[in-house]
Amino acid sequence: MLKAVQPVIPVLLGIILIEAALGIVGTVMGIQLAKRDVSSTLIGLVFSAYFVGFLTGSLTCERLINRVGHIRAFGVFAVCASIATLLLAVTGNIYAWIVFKIMAGYAVAGAFVVIESWLNDKASEDNRGRIFAVYMVVSWGASGLSPLSLNFADARTDLLFEISTILLAASMIPLALTKVGNPEIGHREYFSIVKLIKTSPTGVACCFASGMLTGGFYSLLPVYIETIGRTPRELSVLIAVGTTAALIVQYPIGYISDHYGRRPVIIGTLAVAAAMALAIAAMPTLPFTMLLGMFFLLTAFQSPLYALGVGQTNDYVDRKDFVPAAAGLLFLWGVGACIGPTVIGFVMDFVGPEGLFLYLGVGFAVVALFALYRVFRRRAKTPKEQSDFVPVPNISSVYGAPELDPRGEFHHPARSPAAKELEDADR
Repeated sequence: MLKAVQPVIPVLLGIILIEAALGIVGTVMGIQLAKRDVSSTLIGLVFSAYFVGFLTGSLTCERLINRVGHIRAFGVFAVCASIATLLLAVTGNIYAWIVFKIMAGYAVAGAFVVIESWLNDKASEDNRGRIFAVYMVVSWGASGLSPLSLNFADARTDLLFEISTILLAASMIPLALTKVGNPEIGHREYFSIVKLIKTSPTGVACCFASGMLTGGFYSLLPVYIETIGRTPRELSVLIAVGTTAALIVQYPIGYISDHYGRRPVIIGTLAVAAAMALAIAAMPTLPFTMLLGMFFLLTAFQSPLYALGVGQTNDYVDRKDFVPAAAGLLFLWGVGACIGPTVIGFVMDFVGPEGLFLYLGVGFAVVALFALYRVFRRRAKTPKEQSDFVPVPNISSVYGAPELDPRGEFHHPARSPAAKELEDADR
């Protein structure tokens, strides 16, 4: 493992710093906006703006990367994300925050395009599964554990914004000091939406719903916690427990889906997630220990939704088409994530803070019923016909890295003449 990841350690350090910053910023923003009595709809719009910028950046930023090279481009993206984060502390204007979040989303997407193309360049057919696994773990861990910083600083001040700015700026250091040259970014192809729907309606529904439901969940969770009178410390513990739950269940649920079918697992996990979400919505004054247990179950059973959707779709596409299919599903997740926070905010304004979990419960139930409907419409693949399950987190900052997924065919990117020139210049 150490030998496999050694060439990408600078990149992994950059990931940890970026994810830690993002985990802090999102949580602090929600708390501060709720303290200022900003409407939940407007708060949702602010977080949707991040995903709009992120999706736009993931689709367009490769032009800059190809023009100046990975290291220089990463520096530009990290600086822009740092500036956008610091500007959140400079002004409290909510509409300015929307602009800053679009800017931050675009810059973070660009940084992750650099990171993932770099990882893909250093991966081989033998070690890419291990590199992919380490990438997922450090991404998940840093973003999930960083909100524990709320236990050491007041979320109502600007200190945590400033710390996040420092972390984003520091992410440039490991890559700037590396002696490794610029890799070549490959052009990413996408399945058309219509083709994806025809290939796997259930997979498309799961991936889009994952963006719609969980994309905005953690964005609006601080608003829910603040509104019902719980403390930032309790919020930080909830997020840490949710991250731990998501990590624990991925392989057991994946193992079950590999041996007993995707759709039964999708139906079962979403049924449990829906029940937990509706129970939390119905009992907002639960003792914190009970809330923690129910939140653990909720996050454990909803977290594999995106990975199950990708696996369900991959069962019906050729291995050579996996990367464009996965990229298309990632695009659908991004579209759902752009919409989700605003819709959740509107529901919370209309129903109350419990609308967050009511929205999740109803949404998970609808997807489970659709998967049940599809059971009677098309014969499922047998376990031998299925591809293997691969855990993929639906964390908002992860670009997807479908090229690193060991289920797809491996194509090592070739360096173009322009990339070679940039590599020689960096050396």
